[in-house]
Amino acid sequence: MRRLRRCKIIATLGPASADKAVLAELFRVGVDVFRINMSHASHDDMRERVRMIRALEAEFGRPIGILLDLQGPKLRVGTFVDGAVQLSRGAHFVLDSDPTPGDVGRVHLPHPEILRALQPGHAVLIDDGKVRLHIIEAHPQKAVAVVDIAGTISNRKGVSLPDTEIAVSSMTEKDRVDLDAGLNEGVDWVAVSFVQRADDVADVKKVVHGRALVMAKIEKPQAISRLEEIIEISDGLMVARGDLGVELPLEQVPGLQKRMTRMARRLGKPVVVATQMLESMIALPVPTRAEVSDVATAVFEGADAIMLSAESASGRYPVEAVTMMNKIAEEVEQDPYYRSIINAQRPVPEATGADAIASAARDVAETLDLKAIVAWTASGSTAMRIARERPESPVLALTPSHETACRLAVVWGVHALVTEDAHDIDDMADRACANARTEGFANKGERVIIVAGVPFGTPGATNMVRIAYIDGKAG
Repeated sequence: MRRLRRCKIIATLGPASADKAVLAELFRVGVDVFRINMSHASHDDMRERVRMIRALEAEFGRPIGILLDLQGPKLRVGTFVDGAVQLSRGAHFVLDSDPTPGDVGRVHLPHPEILRALQPGHAVLIDDGKVRLHIIEAHPQKAVAVVDIAGTISNRKGVSLPDTEIAVSSMTEKDRVDLDAGLNEGVDWVAVSFVQRADDVADVKKVVHGRALVMAKIEKPQAISRLEEIIEISDGLMVARGDLGVELPLEQVPGLQKRMTRMARRLGKPVVVATQMLESMIALPVPTRAEVSDVATAVFEGADAIMLSAESASGRYPVEAVTMMNKIAEEVEQDPYYRSIINAQRPVPEATGADAIASAARDVAETLDLKAIVAWTASGSTAMRIARERPESPVLALTPSHETACRLAVVWGVHALVTEDAHDIDDMADRACANARTEGFANKGERVIIVAGVPFGTPGATNMVRIAYIDGKAG
């Protein structure tokens, strides 16, 4: 099951992909990581999907990543006497703490923290921005707004606040319960929704306590000015373009996507580009040309992974959507411009021995046209450092940890294999060569470069490089 591309594919599970046969086909045609969205999945749904994925691993003999996506704080208005109201441009409309059903002049906002945080001039977007208001008066119990974009508001429609920072954690009580349930099932990554500050990620990492890796979803304008500190504390990053495009002008999103992709690579963290990538394939068997270009742009930029949401969760053509995404990625990575773009974005190595060795391994592999870079890694950090270099040679990560292998499923260009840790230098070289051959990376007589840390089994101790022939003779 060795992929012919470096960029990974994440597919969201849902009603369209709940069947074991469909799940197996999705993996067969290209999925590397399955996403379980806790906005729509119950704990029983989540457990059953994890069970099916782990059974699939045993069937195919390959590690598969599982990403648990926490819902985060979903802000919604209350209800209306008649179920909905039509707001006119220029009209005044009140958001308040009164739980009685609303009318054309007011509605309950069941989030006291928002009422306390709103200020005059702040924008309020309802139903993904279909209705837009701005605040003219703000009090602890109510806020008076003027309608800028008219439209209909119905019961419990979502609220977005592009200008307002809410002084509460992005992890809700529901998230905490969902997180505990997911960790008990052994998920590999946890995505934190609506991150505003580094502390939002830190709160989740305290609960996770190393049992999974934590990915920050960037979908709030407040996160943009703190991007570097958020990425620093996170294990990975998701460019969640859907909500980001609601709360920011749409024309700013492509530039931010490039900025976040490059910053995450510079800091050595995997980055996922998500939302509406092949949206038309929810209902149609083929994407639009613009969607193909959008996916291709993310691959050209060197994203670690590209993600399908409703296309694989509830669409009519989940397998076809993954197949198309796989074809696009493979084609881009064979394009003559791809390598020059990737190389032009290569960051300067950090001033550490491990990063210097990763950079040197890439240089040596390309200079000598070595068939693979084989990384012995306990925690996955060695493989991630090498992936940051975006080498031309494929990366084979050998790890004694099933958890590490599954976490590396989201990382660019890394083919992870679970194997017993090396006992000594000769064993390290011999089994690196044997696995490179059996996994189809190199043939007898060809050479690979091996990167490892001594003493073996010490996380983060990348300190050794060795060139070896596949017949076992070291060079």
